[in-house]
Amino acid sequence: MSFLELALKRSSVRAYTTDPVPEDLLQKVLEAGRIAPSAANFQPWHFIVVRDPAIQRALGDAYAKTWFWQAPVIIVVCVEPARAWTRFDGKNFAWVDGAIAMDHMTLCATDLGLGTCWVGAFDATKVKKTLGIPEGVEPVAMTPLGKAANAPAPKKRKELKDILHLEKW
Repeated sequence: MSFLELALKRSSVRAYTTDPVPEDLLQKVLEAGRIAPSAANFQPWHFIVVRDPAIQRALGDAYAKTWFWQAPVIIVVCVEPARAWTRFDGKNFAWVDGAIAMDHMTLCATDLGLGTCWVGAFDATKVKKTLGIPEGVEPVAMTPLGKAANAPAPKKRKELKDILHLEKW
């Protein structure tokens, strides 16, 4: 499948089967995140894999959607801003780098027939406490990972003409 076909196929899955994620597929998803590009190749990320149902349920206190913590795996992408590249104007790229790594993982999961859902609307303090994330490390995004229980809904995206600017705004 072409890259554009893969990108069109990726969707936000909000219902998962209880089938476990095979270890080899999980490792491929994590490898996709590991090899993602980062600003100045600093790679300021860490990935936390959560399979323990009790810990998953505790993460549900940080993001109160049942479908989220009922997936067989949850991946949490964290970054260390102190280890990230900073642009001359002070803009730290840790969060951008973490987002790129997560995007690589969601696309890889789709290619492998697995579902994901990028979650950013969580209580970071609760996530840090639940997972024992040290000071100086921030959770950027989380995704459940597993087989989708339902077919994805059709994508709704703006037309290119509505977002494209040529030469200047």
